[in-house]
Amino acid sequence: MSNKQRVLTGITTTGTPHLGNYVGAIQPAIASSHDETTDSFYFLADYHALVKCEEPERVRRSTLEIAATWLALGLDTERAVFYRQSDVPEIPELTWLLSCVTAKGLMNRAHAYKAAVDDNAAAGEDTDQGVTMGLFSYPVLMAADILMFNAHRVPVGKDQMQHLEMARDIAQRFNHRYGEHFVAPEAVVDEHVATLPGTDGRKMSKSYDNTIPLWLPEKKLRKAIMKIKTNSLEPGEPKDPDSAPVYAIYAAFARPEQRTAMREAFAQGIAWGEVKQQLFELVNAELAAPRERYEALLADPGRVEGELRRGAEKARALSRPLMDRLRAAVGIRTLA
Repeated sequence: MSNKQRVLTGITTTGTPHLGNYVGAIQPAIASSHDETTDSFYFLADYHALVKCEEPERVRRSTLEIAATWLALGLDTERAVFYRQSDVPEIPELTWLLSCVTAKGLMNRAHAYKAAVDDNAAAGEDTDQGVTMGLFSYPVLMAADILMFNAHRVPVGKDQMQHLEMARDIAQRFNHRYGEHFVAPEAVVDEHVATLPGTDGRKMSKSYDNTIPLWLPEKKLRKAIMKIKTNSLEPGEPKDPDSAPVYAIYAAFARPEQRTAMREAFAQGIAWGEVKQQLFELVNAELAAPRERYEALLADPGRVEGELRRGAEKARALSRPLMDRLRAAVGIRTLA
């Protein structure tokens, strides 16, 4: 690895990727894996998955689906480091070292923990009902993910900003006590990342059950797109593209000239069924070839496993020497 800027992204292995994930996170990240000016790290956050998922088969299946997705869509694994969090044992070891310098008060302020406490209080339950140490302290694991590779930049949504601030705080505390070992990571919040609406018009999210899975077969993809909510305007009546979820999804996949033509069609009163048909054709054309690659990878888990193992070797070439230095710094040293 070089002295280039390091960019790190984690993907929690609890679900199946949908069109919103593709447009908002996967596509931009894969594009940056081909960028020669940065060193990109992408990992499958399977330890994080255990905080909220107690279904072992779902975690395993999601790991396969997400890894196959990134590979099918063209992730450059020669240039980027693509690994599974659990294949790098230095990460949980670093989590413990960081836990020993992290103030409990800092964890008390974590959004997920506070939300659980507030929900319990509102329900008249003990405030710590159902709160595991995994939920309480997972910002420390997230800090370890970032600091293990001294990432300079971490692309995050606004809801993750707090975790980056915590990682910076934890890095500074460790450096203050044991010497300069970590760089302070910077959050990269892309205001322009597309947030796709789901089939009901709200943000596309698993929690709203309004997603369009990324790898639906052709017929099912068309069926899902046909279910997108529209208003009751008839064919021939002008329609407003800016308030139509179906246009927002179309715009995320279309070229500029296609967007211009579709806006004109809206002004001319295009029928909703025709908009959806054109959207289906656009999305299907973009995903048809990667879908074939994805299906082939799902049918060959050994190939996916091989990619992750190679990525783990690259990751551990960096994590092992850093961990040796950190152990020495805290006093865990050979006596000889």
